[in-house]
Amino acid sequence: MHIAVLMLALMTLARPAWAETTKPVKLVVLGDSLSAGLGLPAQEAFPAKLQKALQAKGIEVEMTNAGVSGDTSSGGRDRLDWSVPDGTDGVIVELGANDAMRGIDPDLTRAALTDIVQRLKARKTAVMLCGMLAPPNFGADYGARFNSIYPDLAKQFDVPLYPFFLDGVAADARLNQADGIHPTAEGVDIVVGKMLPTVEAFIGTINEHPR
Repeated sequence: MHIAVLMLALMTLARPAWAETTKPVKLVVLGDSLSAGLGLPAQEAFPAKLQKALQAKGIEVEMTNAGVSGDTSSGGRDRLDWSVPDGTDGVIVELGANDAMRGIDPDLTRAALTDIVQRLKARKTAVMLCGMLAPPNFGADYGARFNSIYPDLAKQFDVPLYPFFLDGVAADARLNQADGIHPTAEGVDIVVGKMLPTVEAFIGTINEHPR
């Protein structure tokens, strides 16, 4: 009997204290059709699959899909306050693909994303940026100006960056829907798998601070 009690006490001690007290991390994915899951059932969209992958690792999150198809970075900025409710612990920002496809001035994209990051940080909400790359059809100068936005902002505001949201999926016909732009369910799995370590580290920094 005494041995059983001692074993139980040791098992209790072995569990880290935060495992008992940590509330699920409340995350919002602020994005466009790539995160909204255009052309896919809701459970196949990026936020849902990311939540499932995190839970499989024992990381509890409450994930909100705030992806709006067709949104530019300016559109995301304009709806920021109602898309990211009070009490949100962290925001994964996935915006800019529509800016690049429409050839919007990179200065406007940079200004909108800067505003988003600044406003979230002012609210004490953690931010993670997902980078985008401009298609080649607007030329090398446009590409250089656009592609530098994300690493510049990550450095400026000291926020984590996943360099390219569609890494491993872009331009692969087998992993994209008929439009050649939006990932299939299999493509989303690849995005989630590649991004998971960055998101895990992001959540780790959130859990280091009392909520």
